[in-house]
Amino acid sequence: WQITGHMNFARARHTASVLTNGKVLVTGGEYNGSSLNSAELYDPSTGVWTTTNNMNSARKWHRASVLTNGKVLITGGSDDYSFLNSAELYDPSTGIWTTSGSMNFKRWVHTATVLTNGKVLVVGGSPSPKTAELYNPLTEIWEMTGDMNLERIFHTASILTDGKVLVVGGRLGSVDETNTAELYDPSTGNWTMTNSMNYERKDHTASVLINGEVLVTGGENNNSLLNSAELYNPLTKNWILINSMNEKRAYHTATVLKNGNVLVAGHSLNIAELYDPSAKAWRSASPMNSRRGSPTASLLTDGRVLVTGGSWLLFALNSAELFYPNVTNV
Repeated sequence: WQITGHMNFARARHTASVLTNGKVLVTGGEYNGSSLNSAELYDPSTGVWTTTNNMNSARKWHRASVLTNGKVLITGGSDDYSFLNSAELYDPSTGIWTTSGSMNFKRWVHTATVLTNGKVLVVGGSPSPKTAELYNPLTEIWEMTGDMNLERIFHTASILTDGKVLVVGGRLGSVDETNTAELYDPSTGNWTMTNSMNYERKDHTASVLINGEVLVTGGENNNSLLNSAELYNPLTKNWILINSMNEKRAYHTATVLKNGNVLVAGHSLNIAELYDPSAKAWRSASPMNSRRGSPTASLLTDGRVLVTGGSWLLFALNSAELFYPNVTNV
C-alpha cells in the first residue's frame, strides 16, 4: 500500500466512481456529522487531487452510477435534515452538475445498478424499503418497476452475467437482518425469491467473480460483526459457506482484481486480506496505512486499487492510498 496524496476534503460515507477517462470522481459524504456537496477528481497518472464543481445538494449515504454515456448519476442520500429523492448528473467533459428529475421516492442506504440495457435500477433504502424504480438516461425520466418481495435497507445488489440483478440481505425495514435473496428480471420487471444465505447480514459486500458466482462477505447481525463468507451459484441458485475471513468486519470494501482475486479492506481495521476463488481460501495482504470505516475502493484501469477516506475514532479522513496487487509489502 502506498499513500497517494490527500483529498481536499476529509469524508466518509461518500462515493467514488472510475470515469471513462480513467480518473476517479469522489462525491459528497460527511465530515464530522455534516453532509458535503463537494466533489473532486483523482488523476492516477499524477497522483494529484483537484476539486471540481460542487453538487447541487449536499448528501451522504447516496449512490453513484457511471452511465453508458460516461456521465455519473447521483441518487438520493441524506442532507442532515431529511432523506432525498433528488438526482443529478455529472458531465466529465464539462465538470458541470445538472439536476436530472427526482425519484418517485426518497431513499438512502439504497442500491443503484446499471443494467445491460443502460437503465439504472434503484432499489430499497429508507424510508421506501420495498420499492424499486428505473432511470432512463435517454429521457432522464424515472418510472416505477415491480416492488421487491421484502423491505430492505443496507442490502447489496449485483448484476449477474445473465443480466438479472441479485439483491441480498440487509435489514427488513427497521427490524432484524435477513438472510433472504431475490432476483430482478429486467425483461419482465418482476422479482422472484431465490435461495437464502446461511447467515442473516447487513452492511456486507457482494462481488461478482470472474466465473459468475457471487461472493458475500462479513457484515453485521444483531450488532455483532461477522467474518463468514459464502458463495451464490446463479445456475443452481444455491449458497455454500466457504472459509471465513481472518477478520470480522462491516462497512468494508471488496474489490475484484484483474487476476480474479478479491481484495477486502476496511472497517475499523487497517488489515486487508485476499480471497483466491480457485483455492476458495483467504490469505493476508499487506496492511493499509490507516484504519478506515466506510471508505471507498476503486479498481483503476491499470489494476491498482484506490482506497479513499473513511473514518477512524469518529473523525473523517482525507487520506487516500493505493494497493499494488503484484507487489508484496507495499
